[in-house]
Amino acid sequence: MTAEERRRARQGWLLSAPALALLLAGASGPLLIVVVYAFLEPGEYSGVEWKFSLEAWFRVLFERDIFDGTVRLADAHLSIFWRSVKLSLLTTLLTFVFGLPTAWFIATRPARTRMLWLFLITVPFWTNLLIRTFAIMEVLRNEGILNGALMRLGLISSPIQILYTDVAVLIGMTYVYLPLMALPLYAAIERFDMRMAEAAYDLYASRWQVLRKVVLPIVRPGVVAGSILVFVPSLGAYVTPRVLGGGKNMMIGNFIELQFGAGRNWPLGAALSLILLAMVACALTIYVRAAARAGADG
Repeated sequence: MTAEERRRARQGWLLSAPALALLLAGASGPLLIVVVYAFLEPGEYSGVEWKFSLEAWFRVLFERDIFDGTVRLADAHLSIFWRSVKLSLLTTLLTFVFGLPTAWFIATRPARTRMLWLFLITVPFWTNLLIRTFAIMEVLRNEGILNGALMRLGLISSPIQILYTDVAVLIGMTYVYLPLMALPLYAAIERFDMRMAEAAYDLYASRWQVLRKVVLPIVRPGVVAGSILVFVPSLGAYVTPRVLGGGKNMMIGNFIELQFGAGRNWPLGAALSLILLAMVACALTIYVRAAARAGADG
């Protein structure tokens, strides 16, 4: 590198230094506060007391009996963790099941109409998440569209209780995050050489064999990217479980909000936030490794 190139590089770093410092402070500052709070004692009425303690981390998985002080597993906390992971995985699976045919349909349309279909996929993003969630609520409630249609068809005699259950949360998150799966799948399928599928059919492969042995291995980067884009926000979802779950079927995001609000246990909320961050980091690490492996395989 010549002296002129080094001078230009220094100028570039100096010009971008204020923006980088602002981004660093905005990203690391709040996270550092959460890390510190996780190792302090809760205040009497909220906030924290500046005394080092590991009680918050202990209470993530365990609880003490208020009468005899015996320690046992915090079943409520574990059930919330399990519900969050379970619903996130099921949401990822359902968005893939519905997103793959959708992406295939769009990718196989004529080029002049393809943009229209992509536009329709992105239309829900123009509406606030809370409004979309309330729309799903109107569909699922006892007097809503779904129960009304089933009763008019004579399939049921009384409304089915769907709202305020895990099923309602699953349906809502699948609806909300479906575009995040369909768009990466479309990008991968658009590059797929359809002649490979035709060759597989010529070799007497069934449709299932073509899908499993030809299509899915090639579009795997899109599947992995879409899965991460759906799983990560599903794991920390707050609005959809709060509205469709009715406060009874909490996920990690709702549990964290509860600790910083009515629970008044900021250290426990901070510890739960760091655990959620670690789970997201693990998911992203899996994605990066899968993407690197896909790139190495060509």
